[in-house]
Amino acid sequence: MEHKTEHIDVVVVGAGLSGIGAGYHLQHSCPDRTFTILEGRDAIGGTWDLFKYPGIRSDSDMYTFGFPFHPWKDPKAIADGPAILKYLNDTVDTYGLRKHIQFGKRVIASDWSSADKKWTLTISDSHSGETRKMTCNFLFMCSGYYDYKAGYEPPFPNVEAFEGIKIHPQHWDTSLDYSDKKIVIIGSGATAVTLLPILAEKAEQVTMLQRSPTYMSSVPSEDAVANFFKKYLPKQLAHTLSRWKNIFFQLGVYNISRKWPDKMKGFLIGQIEKTLKDKYDPKDWTPKYNPWDQRLCAVPSADLFRAIKKGKAQVVTDTIKSFVKDGIELDSGKKLEADIIITATGLKVQLFGGMKLTVDEKPLDFSKSPAFKGVMLSDIPNFAFSVGYTNASWTLKSDLNCIYVTKILNHLKANKLEVCTPHFDHENMEQEELLDFDAGYILRAKHLLPKQGSKAPWKVHQNYIKDLFALKYSGVKDKYLEYR
Repeated sequence: MEHKTEHIDVVVVGAGLSGIGAGYHLQHSCPDRTFTILEGRDAIGGTWDLFKYPGIRSDSDMYTFGFPFHPWKDPKAIADGPAILKYLNDTVDTYGLRKHIQFGKRVIASDWSSADKKWTLTISDSHSGETRKMTCNFLFMCSGYYDYKAGYEPPFPNVEAFEGIKIHPQHWDTSLDYSDKKIVIIGSGATAVTLLPILAEKAEQVTMLQRSPTYMSSVPSEDAVANFFKKYLPKQLAHTLSRWKNIFFQLGVYNISRKWPDKMKGFLIGQIEKTLKDKYDPKDWTPKYNPWDQRLCAVPSADLFRAIKKGKAQVVTDTIKSFVKDGIELDSGKKLEADIIITATGLKVQLFGGMKLTVDEKPLDFSKSPAFKGVMLSDIPNFAFSVGYTNASWTLKSDLNCIYVTKILNHLKANKLEVCTPHFDHENMEQEELLDFDAGYILRAKHLLPKQGSKAPWKVHQNYIKDLFALKYSGVKDKYLEYR
């Protein structure tokens, strides 16, 4: 029997932070639209359900990383993965969003028909193995930016010689017993910084092997001001005040880093030297770049530095000559013995969950579609995406993107229109790289990423205040937006 193709007004792809936020805003601001959230996995949470490595946590405070509409109740401002996942499930259940989520449904292709003015989605069911079609008027991608199937791992010399356990954090085996083991973590980003102190509690020795240092800053696990607000003020007011306090603090730190990089550099490195004292070695803590050229790593309650001071952990700055049967030989001539090697070497960027996107059956090259306000892509009708900031909490930007999409939808409805398409002015505007950010995963994916324009509204701001006015408090009529 041929199944009837289901039609939905708005399809959201992904049930992580962005998808849950999208579901809330659609339900709240567009109650007359039908919507569904298609999730390829069998649980909500995205990153926070996928990653299982020890100590996984957010490096952003939960007053800005959490939703503005659902107060964060836990006293800890820097939360671990299980606490974040609990918060996301609580959000979904509080606002009745679970009934809108279809699990095990991965969108493998989407085609826009200009004649029919709708998207046709090809969906793979992970349980039955069948594929089916669904149509929608508007497609909202909330699938994040990296490949869930595999993390990034560079080709290591002679890697097959190692006889111990080699594991990437994205594929962590929760049954792995690392008690009394010698562990080498390759990498110096947020994942490595998170892993080192928690592994050091049980392991014999943990070494973080880095090619070059990363900027780090000790932050309190609890926000004393936010907890004071929560004690004496209504929940939503306390959450909102804490959120704005932290927004202004983040913006201040970022802008100071950009304006006076040497002063910020001196402050961050000086903070580490003061904490580590005789364990401090400049070569291990002096990055080659300026603060916020890459993301600043938060160290809650100085846990990484405390592990180093106790002697259970160390940082080694060197390059790999070769893997050997019992560890890693370095170019300096040193050898790091290891029972377990953890390759915390980053992510693989994957746009829109890896789906094949076409317009009138013609494949799209996203690198040739500049981003309009960081929400829509040039020449792609009724299509939006939700991503976060590189220099602040993800949710700050993704939430604004969701608000803007609901405004577009309501404008279409109010004016009896069906299609909204941004068009970039290729003749009068220059294109630039989408992100001014030197993280490895961004540099490796530059050829895949959309571009931005040299002027508004094609300029992608890494600034919440500017985006607040560009997305939440602006209209949706624009000379670059074509409505039909």
